Order: sequence, then structure tokens, then C-alpha cells
Amino acid sequence: MINRTAVVASKTGLHARPAALFAKAAAASPIPVMISVDGKGPVAAGSLLQIMTLGVKQGDTVILSAEDGAEVTLDELVELLETDLDA
Repeated sequence: MINRTAVVASKTGLHARPAALFAKAAAASPIPVMISVDGKGPVAAGSLLQIMTLGVKQGDTVILSAEDGAEVTLDELVELLETDLDA
């Protein structure tokens, strides 16, 4: 299992549009990706509804995890989270 951390940059956190964009990108991975924050989760990063249950806010540090072989995918998802997806 590999992990990456990211600080969420979007002003609304992972709510509505940013969460949908992130979930779509995560769901495109052939290897399932999980996301957790502050002891909540992990939940499937490809599921918009599950992401929304975490209540991720701007500035929160999230942990992404996946099986070995998903390093590139996790790096891309970290970059996405650290971009203001509200813009």
C-alpha cells in the first residue's frame, strides 16, 4: 500500500464541483484509490457521495492510498487536489 498526502486548495473544499472533478479523475484509475481525512475514512476516492461524507474543507490535509503500481495516479490526484478547482 502506498500513501500520498495533499492539502486541499479549493475554496469550497471537496464539495460539489471540486469533489466531482476529483472523483471522476480517481474513478479513471485502474487501481482503486481511497481517501481519508482527520480519522474519517478511508472511502472510495472515485465515489462522489462517499467523498462528500468526509466534509473536507479548504486547507485540510487528506491522505490518498492505493496498492503498489498507482504511484503516478496518486501523484496526479495530489496535484489536482492542490489546485483551486473552483477557478
